[in-house]
Amino acid sequence: MNKILIIALVFIIASCSIMKNDGLKVNHQYTSESGLKYTFYKHNTNALKVDSGDVVSVHYIGLLEDSTVFDSSYDRDQPITFKVGVGRVIKGWDEGLTYLNLGDSALLEIPSEIAYGARSMGKIPANANLKFLVKIVDIKKAIKPWNVDGMKRVYLDDSLSYIIVEKGNGDIVESGDKVSMQYSGYFTDWKKFDSSYDSDKAFDVVIDRHRVIAGWDKGIIGMKVGEKRRLYIPYQLAYGEEGRQPIPPKSDLIFDVELESLVKINYPKFDIAGKDTLMLDNGVKYIIAKKTDGDQVNPHDVVSIEYIGKLLDGSIFDASFDRGDSLTFEVSSNKVIKGLDSGMLKMKVGEEFRFIIPYMLAYGENGREPIIPAKSDLVFDVRLLSKVNANIK
Repeated sequence: MNKILIIALVFIIASCSIMKNDGLKVNHQYTSESGLKYTFYKHNTNALKVDSGDVVSVHYIGLLEDSTVFDSSYDRDQPITFKVGVGRVIKGWDEGLTYLNLGDSALLEIPSEIAYGARSMGKIPANANLKFLVKIVDIKKAIKPWNVDGMKRVYLDDSLSYIIVEKGNGDIVESGDKVSMQYSGYFTDWKKFDSSYDSDKAFDVVIDRHRVIAGWDKGIIGMKVGEKRRLYIPYQLAYGEEGRQPIPPKSDLIFDVELESLVKINYPKFDIAGKDTLMLDNGVKYIIAKKTDGDQVNPHDVVSIEYIGKLLDGSIFDASFDRGDSLTFEVSSNKVIKGLDSGMLKMKVGEEFRFIIPYMLAYGENGREPIIPAKSDLVFDVRLLSKVNANIK
């Protein structure tokens, strides 16, 4: 007897319980309005139920009406995984699986109208009624908007507001912290447009670096690790007048966010107290915070630096420390802004400089909104880690 037939027999004799608490009988055939017939061989009454939108893993054997096997996940030793109710499988599957619970085994008898219809598919002839022996191996429940009934809504500036859905008890998020978040994003009609839960991977970002929409940067400040919060974000603090696919113009958004963890980034402090401010011919000012006898940088050397970029009010807009990495580039080759490029030629390996760069040698008249405002003079604290001489091939 071959492997598939043995598995089919296991399905049929898997469980012989006569009645379950929910009134569904094992080994009793039920018929839905669509004509789908389903028979439980094993039914776990108190287990998770499959709902539309859930991601399920299913082992199956597909048979024609004469019991000829045309496909089996067991041949591949791997169940099929997909989201229910979104057309990834035939309609009979999308419907039939919603009658099952985690661990259930059942026979689905699917009329051709909700299978492949008049199409032939490989071993499946046109207008074929099909049978599937299925077993629900795993269910990942669809993420739905959190229930916030009766919870207090807190209003901030710019019409941003939030609700604390579940309190945390860990560290508090501050500007410059690196956070790991889980989230689901919804339009105001509660249609979901994005969710980290779907990929089962947290989203990491440094707060107040304009790497996310302004409503996130403002709304996540003050959260505690473990906290769940709903953010109500007006379009002006989201994707604005223009929108961005899949976000239409002027879309107010709602985010359910969960703070899994955060890292406090320690930025080095450059000792410039009492030290002279010098100036290059092009107007770039610099202060030598730390001197060394290292190699001098020359045009077209390849250098690696750590840096903190700030506006004149001290707010950080970028830092290599945020990423735990250095920046490597060729000097005098227009790889960085002109003021930093020219300033590097004054440095030696191991030195620390503060550069004050006029906007004409940074991002100019227009800046780089929303990160760099128009006509912004910039401050860069730079540590030169290494260089490779230009004449070394």
